[in-house]
Amino acid sequence: MLFDLSNAPVEELEDELFLQKEVSLSVLRLDTLHPVVSGNKLFKLHYFLTAAISAGHSPLVTFGGAYSNHLVATAFACREAGVPCTGIIRGEQPEQLSHTLQHCISYGMDLNFVSRATYDKKEDESYLRSLKKLYGACIIIPEGGYHPLGATGASKIMELYDTAGFSHICTAVGTATTLAGLLIGCREGQQIIGIPVLKGLKDIGERILYLLGYHATVKQPEIQDQYHFGGYAKKTEGLLHFMNDCMERFRLPLDFVYTAKLFYGIMDGIRNDHYPPGSRILCLHTGGLQGNDSLPEGSLNYH
Repeated sequence: MLFDLSNAPVEELEDELFLQKEVSLSVLRLDTLHPVVSGNKLFKLHYFLTAAISAGHSPLVTFGGAYSNHLVATAFACREAGVPCTGIIRGEQPEQLSHTLQHCISYGMDLNFVSRATYDKKEDESYLRSLKKLYGACIIIPEGGYHPLGATGASKIMELYDTAGFSHICTAVGTATTLAGLLIGCREGQQIIGIPVLKGLKDIGERILYLLGYHATVKQPEIQDQYHFGGYAKKTEGLLHFMNDCMERFRLPLDFVYTAKLFYGIMDGIRNDHYPPGSRILCLHTGGLQGNDSLPEGSLNYH
């Protein structure tokens, strides 16, 4: 790993509710891992970076939109590893680049803007072959690291941190890459719980089969799909109030796209006795706090 993993501690939260329900709730603060490559991103990138370095610092090519945290993390990590990289950007180039894309350029990433129709072909074999012709002996990272290598990298979360004492390990779900990694690395008796942040994400089972690759499917995750708050990047005043409450009670900043929905679901489950007495619950804070910059000023009391 490129960065100091000790910067991401496990913190146990304290609340009267947990005492009443006889459970514990802790959070793995992957958001504090690094100012740029935070959360689960470093783990999902790990084996792609290793492969690029082993191949003589072959260039990496990946995909994302104008506000992609994945692109920024890739750009910074590649700079640190001495690996050239290119981002295939969804949509025509605007007159004013987003702060995200400006950061990507400052970290050394080349940007290639393509039409949305072309971007939608990003998983087609013919398009991927054309990229290899264009960029030579490159390594292509699917959007968000959605690949068995990304899942294997995410499994190192379970390997590098002491998660043995927890009965339930919970994560927000987008592509399901991190969820698959937790399944690879979980121990006997641990329940892996995924809370999708997209509405109607019905193919998680198929995604898991693809991402697990050669790993045996020991168990299936528990999916709680009722906490998406309307869909990807959707929010309500109630969710924002919950985020402010978590900051006040636990000094725990959350992002409205992923982790706020995760923690809302877990807290709701605790209140409603979903977790039996004696449960030790660990939630992954997968970062993404910069996403809150898009909220109207004054929405959050994060200081």
